[in-house]
Amino acid sequence: MLGLSADELLTTTRAVRKRLDFDQPVEPELIRECLEIALQAPSGGNRQDWVWMVVTDPAKKAALAGLYRQAWAAYRKSAFFPTNEPPRTDPAVQASFQRIADSAQYLSDNLERAPVFLIPCLAVSRVDRPSWGSAASQLGSVIQAAWSFMLAARERGLGTCYTTLHLAHEQQAAEILDIPYDECTQVALIPVAHTIGTDFRAGARMPLTDVLHWDGWQGSPPF
Repeated sequence: MLGLSADELLTTTRAVRKRLDFDQPVEPELIRECLEIALQAPSGGNRQDWVWMVVTDPAKKAALAGLYRQAWAAYRKSAFFPTNEPPRTDPAVQASFQRIADSAQYLSDNLERAPVFLIPCLAVSRVDRPSWGSAASQLGSVIQAAWSFMLAARERGLGTCYTTLHLAHEQQAAEILDIPYDECTQVALIPVAHTIGTDFRAGARMPLTDVLHWDGWQGSPPF
């Protein structure tokens, strides 16, 4: 345990890619501890309709990584990829996008080397697609729980990265893992590994005043 304060934990839990230690095994008990904490996350209506798939089998990880790389290759060529958009006027912002792209490429190239994959799922039938409000509630519940897992992992010296690219091939992933595709919806794929060093810092973010509205769209905060 790193003994981080709550504020340190919340501000230094990063998307870890290049600093995942692919050579150090992750003890199953650490995954269980983090999941026990995740189950304490808020859940809309206290439904707790989440399901957690842990993957450590090398062949299954390799197969999932293959699907991930297919989706990554398509995304990297798309107009939506940040470095394919017109360059930002701020060179620092453009450089940040390039660093993220390089880091994401590294993860794609090495994904199966992560000792553990965690795939949060929703036990929701595809026949009964929820309304937007219901979807926000259900996804919000499982995503909060996944974040709790990631925070608990950080405190234990583990790195994580919340990814969703493999969902472009979700049905094939379900077949690899024997997930009942019509009854269970995958939400993410989170690689888990010990980190190379534990000295993570808060990330660069836009100023709060640029994204805050107070008591109305034109309202100004009292500070």
